[in-house]
Amino acid sequence: MTAAGSERPPSRARASAVVRHGRLWIVPTVLSALVALFLSLLYMGGIVDPNGSLHRLPIALVDADQGPPLPGQQQTLGEQLSREVVASTPSKSVEWRRLSQARMQEQMASGKIYGALVVPADFTRSVGALTTTGARVRPTLLTLSNPGLGSLGSSLASQITQRAAHQSSLAIGRELTAQATAAGSDATLHVLLADPVTVTTQVGHPIGRHSGLGLTAFYYTLLLVLTGFVGGNIINNGVDAGLGYTDNEIGPWHTRRPTVPISRTQTLLLKMLMTAGIVVLTSSLVMVATVAILGMDASHLPMLWLFSYCASLAVGLGVQAINAAFGGIGQVVSMFVFIALALPSSGATVPLQAVPGFYRFLSLFEPMRQLSDGVRAILFFDARADAGLSRGWAMIGIGLALALLFGFAMTRYYDRKGLDRLTPVSG
Repeated sequence: MTAAGSERPPSRARASAVVRHGRLWIVPTVLSALVALFLSLLYMGGIVDPNGSLHRLPIALVDADQGPPLPGQQQTLGEQLSREVVASTPSKSVEWRRLSQARMQEQMASGKIYGALVVPADFTRSVGALTTTGARVRPTLLTLSNPGLGSLGSSLASQITQRAAHQSSLAIGRELTAQATAAGSDATLHVLLADPVTVTTQVGHPIGRHSGLGLTAFYYTLLLVLTGFVGGNIINNGVDAGLGYTDNEIGPWHTRRPTVPISRTQTLLLKMLMTAGIVVLTSSLVMVATVAILGMDASHLPMLWLFSYCASLAVGLGVQAINAAFGGIGQVVSMFVFIALALPSSGATVPLQAVPGFYRFLSLFEPMRQLSDGVRAILFFDARADAGLSRGWAMIGIGLALALLFGFAMTRYYDRKGLDRLTPVSG
């Protein structure tokens, strides 16, 4: 019993009772299951079989052989080897680019090729010398790697070029052995002729020691995207709490500020202005942490900072636009747009030529690919426009425009329809 005039305090629900309500489970369970399923398929689907997914990986084939042809032949061995290499490699897997030495270096320095197989100028003469008396020096084929395009892409190219060089050596060896046998040469020469060519591997476009084997461009880009994504959501939640549209909870403390009567359009404008200001700090701190503190190899620092700011800003404004359009599920939608779909289609860790076609399609518009190409060009390829920097700037501009157009179009539509977020309650 209670005292006269007193009120019984309202009873509080217990978790053990509420948890039995089936409807309470539906939305969290379905959304969590879908996120787990699609994240698993997206991430693992892009990396599980790079060799099986290989599609026209660009590799240079340089024939610098000056001959002359061996007796009884019309072409140099370099020309024959180049033709056999192209014919023996499935065209769907490798795009062999027949280039001059200078053109190969140009494409290596602009990140257009993952590696190269080079036939030296004296190749035919050095092979022909093997059949002479006392020959013991093996001719050489040179394979070049391009670590600035990432360790996996460079490794795939090295495997392909070395395998092609070795197969060519065995083919040349069979022909030379047959000639030596007909001439009655000794057994020692036969052993040398069986696999006559030495394959030498070198770095075609060196990068610094503090470049993470070519992966710093990817991780730096990931930092820019994450700071834009996380920062955008922090700003979104902070502004909503400050304007009284959501509760503000820190540990056991719970507050609710008076609701400020403001339109959706003006709220979005406020969030975007704050994003533009705060990203100045966050993008600067990314550079300070990675370059100044950790010693990451980087050049063109003013351009790197400007690109970093604009890239992170484009992501942050995109997050604000998506949240304004989709409300409570906006954070999940933006997570898929900027993280889940973007990472496996970035081409930064696994080359786009080594992922299934679905991811190559995503790479046409997903932001991570465009941003990582721009960062890679600045860090590893002397900020060359044709190394991906011009595409990166273009896509940043498109991203900023889309964020502004989509975000304000949706909020103005909601405002015109009278779809206020909350109706302020006056005194």
